[in-house]
Amino acid sequence: MSTEADDIVSAIIAKWCAGFATLDAAALSSLYSKNAFFFGSNPKLYRGRDGVTEYFNGLPRWRQPSAVFSDVNAAQVGPDLINMAATISFDLAGERDDLVVKMSWVIIREDGEWKIVNHHASSQAPLI
Repeated sequence: MSTEADDIVSAIIAKWCAGFATLDAAALSSLYSKNAFFFGSNPKLYRGRDGVTEYFNGLPRWRQPSAVFSDVNAAQVGPDLINMAATISFDLAGERDDLVVKMSWVIIREDGEWKIVNHHASSQAPLI
């Protein structure tokens, strides 16, 4: 049974995957809060939409990138707060090895729209 949180997260994931497929930094950053914290595939903390734009503009220009979310878990924490955890498989069409990461998002309602306020990617491989 789908919950409202599942539906909200699914809609954001669909937009995120579409933006990633074209490496559209503007479309991707529009999904994030103006106060976002973003840890991606490098150690730097990016802040706000400008930081998210900087991150995505800094990625290699792969010809056909795609991302597939699996094991998605969403929980409504409050009326304006959703927690999400998933696994993302990145297919970079042979331009580099495929990449699988754990992802967590905190999603808030900001100015009437749902936005990612915290984005954290981490290695799927055990660190310890």
